[in-house]
Amino acid sequence: MLAALILEDGTVLKGESFGAEGTSMGEIVFNTSMAGYQEILTDPSYANQVIVMTYPEIGNYGINQDDFESEKPRCKGFVVKNWCKNESHYKSRKNISEYLKEHGIIGISGIDTRFLTKKIREKGTMNCLITTENVDNDSVASKMAQLDLYTADRDVVFKVSSDEIRQVNDSGDIKLALIDYGCKTGIIDSLIRRGCRVTVFPANTEANTILDGNFDSIFLSNGPGNPADCEFEINTLHNLIGKLPIFGICLGYQLLSIVLGAKTYKLKYGHRGGNHPVVNLLNKKVMMTSQNHGYAVDAKSLTKIMDATYQNLNDGTLEGFKSDSLKIDAVQFHPEANPGPTDAAVIFDEWVEKMRKYKKIPLRKADEVANLS
Repeated sequence: MLAALILEDGTVLKGESFGAEGTSMGEIVFNTSMAGYQEILTDPSYANQVIVMTYPEIGNYGINQDDFESEKPRCKGFVVKNWCKNESHYKSRKNISEYLKEHGIIGISGIDTRFLTKKIREKGTMNCLITTENVDNDSVASKMAQLDLYTADRDVVFKVSSDEIRQVNDSGDIKLALIDYGCKTGIIDSLIRRGCRVTVFPANTEANTILDGNFDSIFLSNGPGNPADCEFEINTLHNLIGKLPIFGICLGYQLLSIVLGAKTYKLKYGHRGGNHPVVNLLNKKVMMTSQNHGYAVDAKSLTKIMDATYQNLNDGTLEGFKSDSLKIDAVQFHPEANPGPTDAAVIFDEWVEKMRKYKKIPLRKADEVANLS
């Protein structure tokens, strides 16, 4: 079946449909990872977005039961050069087309993704429409009119967050409250492996509910959308800051920056992939990181209680900050990877050990910490 991809600048690309049928709209973004499409599809941070994979061959190892980052995909569409109809891997349970169809996600293949990626880099991210309905040239004008009316859901964080408070595990020496803005499974698993007893809270949880739980620290997860739209979440953090140590990544990092008085802005085309070099400004060490974000914190807007800690080596954007006086640490990238390099896993190691120091718990031996990564 034919499918069409229509960009808001009037570009029309036609290809072959795979996955679900229908019409969907969202912001078009690209990811440069060569593997990990299952984790990418199920990352809640892609809600409201149509994903373009720059690597040309997608789906060759199918879909397995072990690499989901959430219960279902939240993206609005999936664009590839070629998708593999005959996947080959002993863990595979279905091919990628079957998985997308099962969850109502439209896929389109046969697209010149190099051309498309260059266009996004030159013009910036834009809204798009992906459809298997009426893909003839005569229907383009009506589809464009439909696209012109599209606006992204500003409450998207509440749509991808947990529905209820849940304790994930009942063992660990750090009692941790995790606020779920669209949290990846890999983050929770990483914290559990390091000795955290994790309780997950929905994004719409009041601050007092968390403070009444006698937690040692708070973790703020990744998530989708514009951080400036998260008025409830920002108000909650105003009432939490200074009362417990806090660590934030991705959206959590952006929300913390706003609460501390800094500004965020939208990147032209974002950072999405597993190959982004970041330098630690404190020790000058470089690590490759996994990233997925379309907004950044303005380094020039950091307030006096904030210190820059990490910087992106590709474009110089700020990738981390800390506030020692408030016991806050935050990074823009993903230390848990999934998919991507594990260079940044040490950040979780160091933060959890810092929580143990705050609790005056004896530190684990260096070799025990190394085995966690």
